[in-house]
Amino acid sequence: MTTMDKVTVYTDGACSGNPGPGGWAAILTAGEHEKEISGGEPETTNNRMELLAVISALELLKRPCQVTLYTDSQYIEKAVNQGWLRSWKAKGWRRRGGELRNIELWQRLDGLLARHDVTFRWVKGHAENDRNNRCDALAVAEREKFRSA
Repeated sequence: MTTMDKVTVYTDGACSGNPGPGGWAAILTAGEHEKEISGGEPETTNNRMELLAVISALELLKRPCQVTLYTDSQYIEKAVNQGWLRSWKAKGWRRRGGELRNIELWQRLDGLLARHDVTFRWVKGHAENDRNNRCDALAVAEREKFRSA
């Protein structure tokens, strides 16, 4: 059995209006290497941006990794850690209350979670965490590109 590379990821999403222009960002670190990625959409939701930050970071990994992922999205953290994602999948990608939004993103995330060993940790947003604050600044900058267009 080979040892998986260890990667730490911070993610964040930002949206002005819900829906409205939005941005997402992630910071990946492995050893002494660090990479920042970001993107956005002209008309989106905060949950989509949070999901795209996580998905984009995990899709960047070229081989299976052991990932500790920090997010300020309780929705994503709870969906994974409290088994909501497994339940939605078992119910044909539906929630107990009915329709699940962003199904295609949850399906992409589910596939990535099968590839990587990911531990999700919630971090308080807009607090004393430098990397979460940097992700927020990057996501807001992406969002602002669409506001000024």
